[in-house]
Amino acid sequence: MYAVRLWSVRHARALRRVYEFFSALAPRLAPLVRLLGRRRTEALLHPIERAAKSLMFDCRECGQCVLSATGMACPMNCAKQMRNGPCGGVRADGSCEVDPAMRCVWVEATAGGKSISGDAVARPTPLLPAIDMRKAGRSTWIQVIEGRPDPAFQPPVGARSLPESEIGPLERACADGRFVVTIEIAPPDSADPQALLARAARFDGLADALNITDGAGANCHMSSVAGAAILAAHGYNPVYQVACRDRNRIAIQGDILGAAALGVKNILCLTGDDVSQGDHPQAKPVFDLDAVSLLHIARGMCDKGEFASGRKLERAPDLFIGATVNPFVPPYRDRVANLEKKIVAGARFIQTQFCFDVALFEDFMHEVRRRELHRRTRIIVGVGTLGSAKALAWMASHVPGVHVPQSLLERIARADDQKLEGQRACIETIAALRQIEGVAGVHVMGHRNEDALAGIIEQALGRRGAAT
Repeated sequence: MYAVRLWSVRHARALRRVYEFFSALAPRLAPLVRLLGRRRTEALLHPIERAAKSLMFDCRECGQCVLSATGMACPMNCAKQMRNGPCGGVRADGSCEVDPAMRCVWVEATAGGKSISGDAVARPTPLLPAIDMRKAGRSTWIQVIEGRPDPAFQPPVGARSLPESEIGPLERACADGRFVVTIEIAPPDSADPQALLARAARFDGLADALNITDGAGANCHMSSVAGAAILAAHGYNPVYQVACRDRNRIAIQGDILGAAALGVKNILCLTGDDVSQGDHPQAKPVFDLDAVSLLHIARGMCDKGEFASGRKLERAPDLFIGATVNPFVPPYRDRVANLEKKIVAGARFIQTQFCFDVALFEDFMHEVRRRELHRRTRIIVGVGTLGSAKALAWMASHVPGVHVPQSLLERIARADDQKLEGQRACIETIAALRQIEGVAGVHVMGHRNEDALAGIIEQALGRRGAAT
């Protein structure tokens, strides 16, 4: 099946023309459907459709076929069932984070999309709504015959509008054009909030916001919504990270409302790491949404005041909504298409994966500026350090989505004090990033390494924390 999928991607332009021809003619069969009845017509069509699509596209019968919008690569073959673009964990060789033996479906889809458009650089695919499980196993051909709108062309949300007095500190800093600093903090493995507060206190005066991770690496910790609420209650400005891996759209929307009710002003929408990489590999992944459909739902809650179901909220949450992008994995510059799609879906700030390769990031930003995406969102670049070259090499080898140049590994390995050299390299990276047009700030990461991270911010940006 995999070889057939690749054939379909290579011939995506011709197959798209076939689809367009069929779509134009199909409505003429509508009188026949009415004559036979919808149920009987679907019973006749579905076996033929299933056989054809299974052979040519390795179809998973979601009942909401979007092959024409995804380069003739079925997105339901993605291990995370992502319908809106690649995750941040694509391996360096283009293989899937979850199944290294399989090429990433979205690397294939990107290639097919470029074949259809004829562009050298990928364009964003249409915004796809979250999957409707009621349609699984149903015919999509009959929907084309009936002239139903393609689910791929759901309109984006409108512009964000919020009174000046209700804008949170991170959004204000971004709006004012200041160089933003955000810090990533892992919630504790404890029911005692003091450990979290102690970590946060190290960054008093240094950061504009503190990210609270949501089961990072698919490992279990205190929930991110609880951690964010604790920080908000103690005067901090948290960014509540929301991963699609563990909860369906009902639970996620409830958590978003709960976070807003408890004083949280910012959320970051993520797809989430594969469960097999974490401490509960036997767990069942959910992935009811992907990051793009979550963005769209969150913006709908905030801007339209309604759930994904269309039911009205009594009071809408006021949230500054962000997303992530990873310019350091395949298809590299084509990742800009994924960034653009997240902006369309509602992301008002972007945080990236660790940047250890400034040259690769500069190439990404060249395309960002060409499309003027830096004027539509605030791009905050991930930076950080680990304690040794060995630890950095382990992360590069075992954490999908992290790219570390060999030259940097060798530099740190040669140093007498590897931890100090890693911090120096991080400070140099921040200095280089500040010179790149379109960079709005840095997102500083390093697992439970608060003192080193605080020192990096102080030296690189001249900020002074309360603990200094």
